[in-house]
Amino acid sequence: MQIFGDFIQQFPPEKDSLELTFTPTSIPLKKRWRNNRLSAYFIADYFTTFLPLDDSDIEHQKRIEESKSAVSYIANELLENAMKYNDENSHSQIEFGVHFLEQNDLIAVIFATNSIKLNDIKKLQDFIQRLSSEDTESLYIEQLEKNALSDNEDDCSGLGFLTIINDYDGKIGWKFDTLKSFNTVTTMVQIEV
Repeated sequence: MQIFGDFIQQFPPEKDSLELTFTPTSIPLKKRWRNNRLSAYFIADYFTTFLPLDDSDIEHQKRIEESKSAVSYIANELLENAMKYNDENSHSQIEFGVHFLEQNDLIAVIFATNSIKLNDIKKLQDFIQRLSSEDTESLYIEQLEKNALSDNEDDCSGLGFLTIINDYDGKIGWKFDTLKSFNTVTTMVQIEV
């Protein structure tokens, strides 16, 4: 097992969470792709039930909508990556969900676990190394420029992570595990709401 970034290994059992499981080989990825956003919205809607509601406070309502939008974006990014980079030969399911932690504020911890091919592990770990050692705003510009000049979709890999860090102040962590016959990666994002 290898852990990078801000990764929580154990959640308090008394805290609420919602977890979904997908079998990516049950239908083609292109058909499932449109369901990713629906699943992300569901997670975001569920998340808002944990926020204190004050219908009379406009600023409070604005904060809830911004938080819901952030959770939805992050959940969609993580689920899309999990589907896109899942090792179909492993026949493993994708786990996806959100945990809630209360510290000074409410923390939403969104995660996705998927199987991953060995060559994709190396690429992701190289990118994680860059995230931890370089300026994320400069990396974002670099990735945008690569994307503009290339038809290869893999050249723009990492834009979602960079957006999560730069635009949503997300703390990202990864756990790589080797199971019986395949490897998994769990990507986790913590955001304060």
